[in-house]
Amino acid sequence: MRHRSYDVQFGCAVEAALEVIGGKWKGAILYRLLDEKKRFNELKRFFPSLTQRILTQQLRELERDGVISRKVYAEVPPRVEYALTEFGRSLEPALRMLSEWGAKHVDEIRQNREQAAASRSD
Repeated sequence: MRHRSYDVQFGCAVEAALEVIGGKWKGAILYRLLDEKKRFNELKRFFPSLTQRILTQQLRELERDGVISRKVYAEVPPRVEYALTEFGRSLEPALRMLSEWGAKHVDEIRQNREQAAASRSD
């Protein structure tokens, strides 16, 4: 549920941050925008299982929250580019740390999930 304001006691600041970048795709989208602006189809190619509808939704939510900007060029066909805002760029250290953590622990995560699946099927 989205909140209108946050009480920063008891972890609500974490809740606020996760509402902005949480979910399956937002962190990955933001990570891809760290190096340079990207067009919609460039982002789509990074995530083959992500539907156009969901990518559009995630980009709109990130734009609404001020984390990315969307620039439309008056061309035919129209060219649209997405980039991190200065506010979004402030997420870079956290995104890089998450990437490092994921790379370090991906095998353990996979093993844990396989073990959990095997125990459910017993």
